[in-house]
Amino acid sequence: MKILVVVLNETEKMEDLLLELNDKGIHGGTIIDSMGMAKTLFDKNAGLPLFGSLKHILNENKPVNKTLFMVLTEDKVTTAMDCVRKVIPNLNDENVGIMFTLPVDQAEGLTK
Repeated sequence: MKILVVVLNETEKMEDLLLELNDKGIHGGTIIDSMGMAKTLFDKNAGLPLFGSLKHILNENKPVNKTLFMVLTEDKVTTAMDCVRKVIPNLNDENVGIMFTLPVDQAEGLTK
């Protein structure tokens, strides 16, 4: 098994991604609101001229991104990653998001 982590700065695409995953038979995951290091640094240094001028560009009322975690069997990982690529074809562009997997040695509480 692997955990697939998808961090999306383009949060408006999360619902489309979930629908695409569902259409491919991939269910179960956790979504959390998250914030990148740049946003945190901007908030902490808002009084400085450079950071203060950039802060207004970022949405101050909500986190900048959403993070999706999914524990998947090996045979579902490629399908799930293809779903991400389909919904977010520009994932490799700067500040769009990131996707990666990590091995899962043991897991409990997963349902089929």
